[in-house]
Amino acid sequence: MFDSVRNNKRLVQVFLLLITLPFAFWGVESYMSDSGSADELATVGKTKITQQQFQQALREQGERMRTAMGDKFNQTTMERPEIRMAVLETLINQRVLAVHAMEARLSVSNEQLIAMISNIPALQEDGKFSVERFEQIAAAQGLSKVGLESRLRQDLATRMAVLPVAEAALVPRGSGNTMLAGALEEREVSELALKPEAYLAQAQLSADAAKSFYESNRSKFEEPERIRFEFVLLSQKDFEQKAQVSDEEIKAWYDSHQDSYRQAEERRASHILILAEKDAKEDVVKAAEAKARDLLAQVKKNPADFAKLAKQHSQDPGSAAQGGDVGVVARGAMIKPFEDSVFSLKQGEISDVVRTEYGFHIIRLSSLKPASVKPLAEVKAEIVVGLKAQNAAKKYAEAAENFTNMVYEQSDSLKPVVEQFGLKSQQSPWLAKGQQVPGLNEKIVAALFSDDAIKNKRNTEAIEIAPNTLIAARVTEHKPAEVIPFEQMQAEIEKRLKFDEAIKLAAKDAEARLAKLNAGEAVPATWGESRSIVRAGAQGISGQGLRAVFTANTGKLPAYASAPAQDGSTILYRISKVKPYVAGEKDDPRAAALRQQYAQLATEAEFAAWINTLRERYKVTINSKALLVKESKE
Repeated sequence: MFDSVRNNKRLVQVFLLLITLPFAFWGVESYMSDSGSADELATVGKTKITQQQFQQALREQGERMRTAMGDKFNQTTMERPEIRMAVLETLINQRVLAVHAMEARLSVSNEQLIAMISNIPALQEDGKFSVERFEQIAAAQGLSKVGLESRLRQDLATRMAVLPVAEAALVPRGSGNTMLAGALEEREVSELALKPEAYLAQAQLSADAAKSFYESNRSKFEEPERIRFEFVLLSQKDFEQKAQVSDEEIKAWYDSHQDSYRQAEERRASHILILAEKDAKEDVVKAAEAKARDLLAQVKKNPADFAKLAKQHSQDPGSAAQGGDVGVVARGAMIKPFEDSVFSLKQGEISDVVRTEYGFHIIRLSSLKPASVKPLAEVKAEIVVGLKAQNAAKKYAEAAENFTNMVYEQSDSLKPVVEQFGLKSQQSPWLAKGQQVPGLNEKIVAALFSDDAIKNKRNTEAIEIAPNTLIAARVTEHKPAEVIPFEQMQAEIEKRLKFDEAIKLAAKDAEARLAKLNAGEAVPATWGESRSIVRAGAQGISGQGLRAVFTANTGKLPAYASAPAQDGSTILYRISKVKPYVAGEKDDPRAAALRQQYAQLATEAEFAAWINTLRERYKVTINSKALLVKESKE
């Protein structure tokens, strides 16, 4: 079973993607416990999903979305009912799989667990398993190493439970070929666009058409509540720009942080390697050593030939071409005998023959840069930036507290904080209720549209809109939501209705032309250049256009079809040639991609049906009312 999981990773991953929230580093163990006294959101058999478990899942899903979307992510999205229900459904599906794995008595041996853990990228360092990383991740989860192993063991057992369904969802090649025959059939078409602009002169409206439309669609002509506001920003960056640092401060910092500017000794080495691994036969070792000693004699006789001899004789493929140069050697970077030799040599000195597990080395210390401390002049700019940031942080922290108090205590004006901190008062453009503006978070927008800001004319509280940046604002103009008068909209409505009428006229004309063409009658038309398209998709044609072309009866050619376009035009299609797709005729990258998509759709459908069967077996119930309960603020 474990081999099947490993050998069918792609199919298993399709199922795991459908579950959305990953088991790894989450663990099914927490799902199976009934700890906590929070309201139950759902039950799966005899197990419960609590508010605490749901809120944890919701937070983690929010963090994943924040990472994926960046600044576009809005935290309030996570409180939308459909998002909350999706997260709960995910937890239920996970729980169903966990219960199923336990009921099926699926177990994972220590060997299987080790193989899994050693291949998790998050637990690797330089491509190898890292015990330190494993311990760090366990600690971050509040678990012991044994606890994390247990969770990963359960994760693998759940994956094993999924595998039989993955294998059952394989699509027969015959079905795939049938799908390809339809998707990759080529039809040669040319187009004739009947644009509504050509029918505007014929479009007629009744005298009361615009008024009637306005009255029937008043909500479309509502302007939302709007405000303009003045605001001031208090930012740590402003303090950094104004900060001054004396030479005495710079020197004092430099003197007290010498270790920060200390440069370690640098040793650059070259070597000639004659291979003889530690388990090589004795005669191979003796021959390699003899060759190394002969080369050492040549190097000692003429040190200037070291690079030349390395290129000719060194068996290290990584350095031979560079004359044996291995670059700067740091402590702990090389095997010990090699490192000990490098750090015992003087500049330009050549070692005796050095034996390592790889063979015999002749080492030359190419250059030596003694340990040193960077001079003050070299690091002064860096110190200045650091001291300015440090001083600005202190001043900002003090100012932020005073700023917050002043905008609250003197809430009828922003002038006091402008004068106190030398800030610039700025005026906003009109802001509509519900409008999202870059740089303004939900909290400041909500404060600006509150009764306190609009009716009571008070400052908002000081609100952080970016790290170390506070804003305070006050509403200067307010316009309540209102319906725009008909007189202001009449011309625009009439223009819109006339265009809609022109669209209908274009469609009617297209229908008449299509009927004549299908009847074999001649219709004057200037068709566009013909091109080949396939059902699987083509540029420059809409989905409706594709459906029209590929559902047209092509028993007799040319055949004709029509479909609306996004710009209001109606497009007539002339189909002049049909080329069937024959599977296996030639290698077609499109066919491989479509087969994969088809297999994934079949897999998803199989998985969804299986999950629904399991949900019925284990009796899933959902407490919809409890789902509406939001996490209390800390």
